[in-house]
Order: sequence, then structure tokens, then C-alpha cells
Amino acid sequence: MKRTTLNRCNSRRQRSRGFTLIEVLVVVIILGILASIVVPNIMDKPGQAKITKAKSDVRAIESALNMYKLENHDYPSTDEGLEALVGKELPRLPKDPWDNPYFYLYPGQNGVFDIYSLGRDGAQGGEGEDADIGNWSLEGE
Repeated sequence: MKRTTLNRCNSRRQRSRGFTLIEVLVVVIILGILASIVVPNIMDKPGQAKITKAKSDVRAIESALNMYKLENHDYPSTDEGLEALVGKELPRLPKDPWDNPYFYLYPGQNGVFDIYSLGRDGAQGGEGEDADIGNWSLEGE
């Protein structure tokens, strides 16, 4: 009786040693399906991250302009530009994520003042990464 029990245990061990080819193929197919869903979503994120960074910069510059107004009773003129903020309100002027300067207009066309980036293409208008990002478009976000 002991031999039969030992033989059964040994045969079970031999059968459960590794994966069959079918099991490996099923896992590879599942991983391929998951990768085809996840990879396109990840690949689009760098562009979205740059847009988010530009929005954050515009908000920070907007806050610095409001602090400037509290101290000087008015916003800097368009001619003075954002450079008037360097030193007191901002350590340095950031560039947009596409390495272009932010633009400033006072009085603004869309509000009291306008701060904006022209996006990836550096030209007015556009869609996606090429769209302009301005403080007027961030209200309510």
C-alpha cells in the first residue's frame, strides 16, 4: 500500500512541474491584449503633461501678478512685461514646456490681463498641444 501512495505522489509531482505550451500561449496573448490597450494611453501622456505644466505656470504667473498689484497698486504694463515680476514675485521667468516665452498683455483682451502660451507650434490657435493656453481659458478648472 505504501508503494501505491508513493507512486501517486510522484506522478502528481511530475505532472505539475511546469507550464504547458497552451498555458504559456494564453498568458502571452493576455499580455499582448493588455499591452495594446495600455501602451497607446501611456504614449499620449507626455503631450498632456506639457499642457498641464503650462496651465500650472500660467496660474503661478497669475498669482505673482496679483501679488505685484497688491504691492504696487496696479499691474505691470505690457511694456514692462512679466520681467517686472522677477526678483520680488518670481525668482525667474519660466519658459513654457515647448521652450517659448509666456506672453503678457495689460489691459487684456480676454480679462483684466492676459497671460498665455502659444502651445507647441508657437502660433495662435490650434488644437491639442498646438492650442493656446491662457489664463482666460483656465477659469473654472
